[in-house]
Amino acid sequence: MRHLVFDLHCDTADRLAWQTLPEDLRRACGTDFYGPGDGEDPEGCRELARSRCHVSLEAVGETPWAQCFACFIPDELSPEQAARFYRHVAAYLEAEVRKNASAVALVSGGDEIRPALRSGRMAAVRTIENARLFAADLGLVGRLAEQGVLMASLSWNAEGPLASGCDSHAGLTPLGARALAEMERAGMVLDVSHLNDESLADALALATRPVVASHSNSRAVCAHPRNLTDRQFLEIRDRGGLVGLNLCCGFLREGAGADDVTFDDVAAHVEHWLDLGGEGVVALGADFDGATVPAFLDGARTLPSLQALLARRFGDEVCARLCSGNALAFFERVGRSR
Repeated sequence: MRHLVFDLHCDTADRLAWQTLPEDLRRACGTDFYGPGDGEDPEGCRELARSRCHVSLEAVGETPWAQCFACFIPDELSPEQAARFYRHVAAYLEAEVRKNASAVALVSGGDEIRPALRSGRMAAVRTIENARLFAADLGLVGRLAEQGVLMASLSWNAEGPLASGCDSHAGLTPLGARALAEMERAGMVLDVSHLNDESLADALALATRPVVASHSNSRAVCAHPRNLTDRQFLEIRDRGGLVGLNLCCGFLREGAGADDVTFDDVAAHVEHWLDLGGEGVVALGADFDGATVPAFLDGARTLPSLQALLARRFGDEVCARLCSGNALAFFERVGRSR
């Protein structure tokens, strides 16, 4: 049986939009994150990038699918550069959706996701990973919420103008606190993945609405600082939030590569969360196109086999809730409505 998939995080939009990124922004990023290689003509670069994507209409196939397409903004960009970067990625995503309007719908509110799926199309949800562009203009929060951005995080891994990630120990900045207040006012969900422990504690102290860790695993199972402690998981649970299971090998098992991770490693995180009373919290945050994933889960086309394994281990109801049910209910309840 194929369950609906609602994946809280992928970097596919960046992987594709990167091929036409203005050269000055590419240089400012300091590394060629998604460049397919030297010596390729521009169209060849675009086609090669598409062929490497974990998430595509072809890979999704017949599986009903809602996807959060993050605009991942590198730490190296200034807030002003980040605003330009976001506009480039957002425009690319919108253009791709227009070209494939019969197969995918770009939703602008939590109440639009289920109707898009009922029409037989993929539901594309806009999110931002590392919304440092808000530091350039806090008015962007409300404007982007109006344009359909449903969720955003305040940092990636480094110390930033709003908050800091797991490579540092700085907390939420005063500007970050103001950005969080603006997000809550605008109905934009706070994504706490990538926040370090200090920034996450600060954010939870200020937040009044449920929060999401879109792609974070259990630190009790795999002791990586990108993963959540039990206390953090429980607080997200008690606030009515979500935690998305990340398929990044290094967050599933310490030091593991693509050929090392087994389903038991994946299931250990789910089992631990269920033991913490997280049946209504667990979701999927695969991190496709942004991480090295297990060889047996290499892309969207592998999700039906993962669903079969989850259903066999945890039962059909838990599988359905993890793969989509909890996330769909959350965004219908909390996500901005149009």
